[in-house]
Amino acid sequence: MESSTRREWLAASLGAAVAARLTFADTSDDLTSLTLKQASDRIRSKKVSPVELTEACLDRIKTYNPKINAWITVMRDKAMAQAKELEKEQKSGNFRSPLHGIPIGIKDSIDTAGTRTTAASAVYEYRFPQEDAEVVRRLKAAGAILIGKCNMHEFDAGATSAVSYWGPVRNPWNLDKVAGGSSGGSAAAVAMNNCFAALGTDSGGALRTPSAYCGVVGFKPTYGRVSLRGIIPFSWSLDHCGPIARTVEDAAMVLQQIAGYDHVDIDSADKPVPDFSSAIGAPVTNFRIGVPVQFFDHLDDEVAKAIEDAIEVLNKITKGSHDVSMPSLLRAGAVGEIAAYHENLRGVNGGGYEPSTARVFPTAQDATKAVDYIRGWRELQLIRRTVNADIFEKQNVDVLIAPTARHAAPTVEEVLVTTPAGGGGGRGGGGGRGGAAPTTPAAPTESTPARSDPEENTRPFNGYGLPAITLPCGFSKDGMPIGLQISGPRFGELNVFALAYAYQEATDWHKRKPPLQPDTKVPVLSKSASEQTGG
Repeated sequence: MESSTRREWLAASLGAAVAARLTFADTSDDLTSLTLKQASDRIRSKKVSPVELTEACLDRIKTYNPKINAWITVMRDKAMAQAKELEKEQKSGNFRSPLHGIPIGIKDSIDTAGTRTTAASAVYEYRFPQEDAEVVRRLKAAGAILIGKCNMHEFDAGATSAVSYWGPVRNPWNLDKVAGGSSGGSAAAVAMNNCFAALGTDSGGALRTPSAYCGVVGFKPTYGRVSLRGIIPFSWSLDHCGPIARTVEDAAMVLQQIAGYDHVDIDSADKPVPDFSSAIGAPVTNFRIGVPVQFFDHLDDEVAKAIEDAIEVLNKITKGSHDVSMPSLLRAGAVGEIAAYHENLRGVNGGGYEPSTARVFPTAQDATKAVDYIRGWRELQLIRRTVNADIFEKQNVDVLIAPTARHAAPTVEEVLVTTPAGGGGGRGGGGGRGGAAPTTPAAPTESTPARSDPEENTRPFNGYGLPAITLPCGFSKDGMPIGLQISGPRFGELNVFALAYAYQEATDWHKRKPPLQPDTKVPVLSKSASEQTGG
């Protein structure tokens, strides 16, 4: 009798221990630390439900958004309603796509029907779109769960996301630092496991710069590959929309669902969409890498070392690399488009731009002569028609590589206090996106040094319209991520994904996680910095 009782006690104890391990394995933090691909596989095998994933992400947002300020609107009720519906489909074996039941964030410049979309501005504080943007419609059709709207740099008018009516986005690797912009909230949210991926937009690096600063993967597709309908523009001819995720494979999965022709979007390209996942693990041994030398000037020492090491890795897994030159974008641009959108917005709903944003847009409005716009736009189109031949065919390369950003992320304080345009990244002058040559970096001056422009290495790829990805390739001595940028021919996303994945698998940089904890204190801004933003 005693032996039987002991056996029962041992069995019960063992069962409790196993149950405890299973419970621990399924805690919110463990679920949200999965990659999108891993979460998708668990949904498909019914090991986890859309409701569990959504609740786990909402818990993370509740804990960490007070630190990073990555979200403007959390769509808790709508997200849970979506999750419950998708869970019913999961139980019946109906899966819409690999994104079925996956919580995803949406930049707050991308329209969501019935949910406020503000572009981080008081001007649009009460703006509730009646229709979803095309990319949002496609995500919903794919079964993705829209968990919220991500904070950003007001109206995309800067490269830091420090300037927002809702307060600055902070970098999860160091709350003193900016998250980059303008899609800073999307990148910070993905880095802190608030969602499994997020959509961002990119007019000059606004998706890639924050991804590099926050240590995640950001992909800008070829111009026209993804519909821009329903997205608040910065400059129609330079804008792109793409995914931010934690791995290259995850980014490919999201792009697969949002890419494709949209006949209502006049800039949408009627091109077949390949299977982007076919590039994951594809051989790269025959790839020839081009190194555009103009993107390697004035690098921080730690950035230079990280990129040098990355090139060494890439040379070992490909045919090698050689220097190339890039076409000039000096006379190409579309600055009049910026003024065209904002012409009648000042004072809408009784709100105004943040002070630094207000200083950017008048510069754009001064450059609206029809003749200048037409000449710049035609030059831009000519370059895009010839860029594949001029770079990839004539110079015998398959892909290009460069540092994503030449310098480490600045602090929120220094951006708001010392940068004339509130961290605009050079947009206010002749070389910024608000100037006469929006795709060409501004020359450094005493008042605006080279490091003031986070987008000098990313912006040209918007002019060319080429696909480009950023992924982690190292860290600075103070623990800040460094990004490697890989670009390919127009509509050559497969090459970009293939090389990016091969590099990712040859290194461990993407496995590092931000050190942010629930009890980490948020730095207090000085009075002069607070006056420059809504925070």
